[in-house]
Amino acid sequence: MINRRTFFSQFSVAAAAGAVCAAAAPFQTPAPAAASDRPNVVMIYADDVGYGDLSCYGAYNVKTPNLDRLARAGIRFTDAHSSAATCTPSRYSLLTGEYSFRLSKARVLPGDAPLLIEPGRQTLASIFRDKGYRTAAIGKWHLGLGNGKIDWNAEIKPGPLELGFDECFLIPATGDRVPCVYVENHKVAALDPADPITVSYEGPVEDGGLTGKANPEKLKLHPSHGHDMTIVNGVSRIGYMKGGKSALWVDEDIADTITNRAAAFIDRNARSQQPFFLYFATHDIHVPRLPHPRFDRASTMGPRGNAIAELDWSVGQIMAALRKHGLERNTMVVFSSDNGPVVDDGYKDDAVAKLFNHKPAGPYRGGKYSSFEAGTRVPLIVRWPARIKGGAVSSALVGQTDFLKSFAALLDVKVDAKSAPDGANILPALLGDSKVGRSHLVEQAGGLTLRAGKWKYIEPNKGAKMSVPTNTELGNDPQPQLYDLAADPGEKKNMAAAMPGKLQEMQTVLKRIRDGEFVP
Repeated sequence: MINRRTFFSQFSVAAAAGAVCAAAAPFQTPAPAAASDRPNVVMIYADDVGYGDLSCYGAYNVKTPNLDRLARAGIRFTDAHSSAATCTPSRYSLLTGEYSFRLSKARVLPGDAPLLIEPGRQTLASIFRDKGYRTAAIGKWHLGLGNGKIDWNAEIKPGPLELGFDECFLIPATGDRVPCVYVENHKVAALDPADPITVSYEGPVEDGGLTGKANPEKLKLHPSHGHDMTIVNGVSRIGYMKGGKSALWVDEDIADTITNRAAAFIDRNARSQQPFFLYFATHDIHVPRLPHPRFDRASTMGPRGNAIAELDWSVGQIMAALRKHGLERNTMVVFSSDNGPVVDDGYKDDAVAKLFNHKPAGPYRGGKYSSFEAGTRVPLIVRWPARIKGGAVSSALVGQTDFLKSFAALLDVKVDAKSAPDGANILPALLGDSKVGRSHLVEQAGGLTLRAGKWKYIEPNKGAKMSVPTNTELGNDPQPQLYDLAADPGEKKNMAAAMPGKLQEMQTVLKRIRDGEFVP
């Protein structure tokens, strides 16, 4: 039987060791490269990282030196947004340029859901591939796979390869959902055919092994709410599975495994002088938070803080891989997050007890799942030394839904009439040529919200006001809410009654957008 820990790491141990040393040095390009109209592009998409979670955004209980250097050499955005306050909808919008509220199925998916994006559709990846780039998706996917019930022991398609990616190495859904295996291109990596995988989200599978609910003594990390089904690597998950022992991941090794894969992709394309687009979607800092033991004392905040440090290490490894080949100058590196922060998202990992004075959302209200500003206001850093002057801070209103059209403009690719219906070309803002981004931006949580300059409108919603398990204010209220974020970033003073004209204006614009009109 294959040793899964050895299989997933042996190909890049030597490379990773060199990169660790390299990452400790400042980002420098040994041989300056000429500016090109076709930069390499690396998009690092983190998970559950809030506006206040990085030291370049004000955190001081955890240090993120690699991300800080990225920001110093590029542009740090202060009003950037994912399209939704949860992961699957945001990832859908990022790749398609379409607001996820337009597709009812674009919600947090189970681990066995079919592919959410229609194959053949123009995507962020396909515009690069059509321009001659080698494209890869490495890390968390969570956009579904296949076109029905998945047989994890056979070919798994359609998936990223049918959406514009040349290759992929995926966490199919999330770390807290089964199946706890990697999918490489169309197959589960390192699967022993004699030990087939069975997955169910409807109920336990026969002879499926232990669950956290029935066997808490077998756990090394206990759930705080939910997450009490099949145990894998001493952690109980959402969903049930059995089999595939040789293919199961080790949580503590996930960052190393996917980061080394990403660095190897850069190495291969650098040697072949092939321009590349890398979509590197980290697992950190999503639950279960089990960073590698070498990060045990990386922060004062326990596993959540240590996972932030591990994320920063991954960024350092990517930059080291670029620096190794003299690619830093003409590679555009984009870092952002899929939604705002959450502290207790299902496991007892001391995240609440060791939060101390750290503010994951910075000055904003809410967090993951919330219509308040912290649900979607996320870090965004863009670095491209050949084109972008470093050390800049931009307050432009920008959204991830705009990435497809913006990169299409960079590559001079025509976006077809049915693609990216809600995206705008904000390339001048991303490059620092303009201080203006979008005039209007829609965000999704329990309902819809509209940003327009300093104003924010939250439509009436009869849902719960609090997520009790996560201790998150959800922003739901049966009355309309209107906030002046310039004067009231914490959204404490509802101006709806005092400013009926502005309220009606915002309501009208949101209705136009909901009805399908493009409002930039």
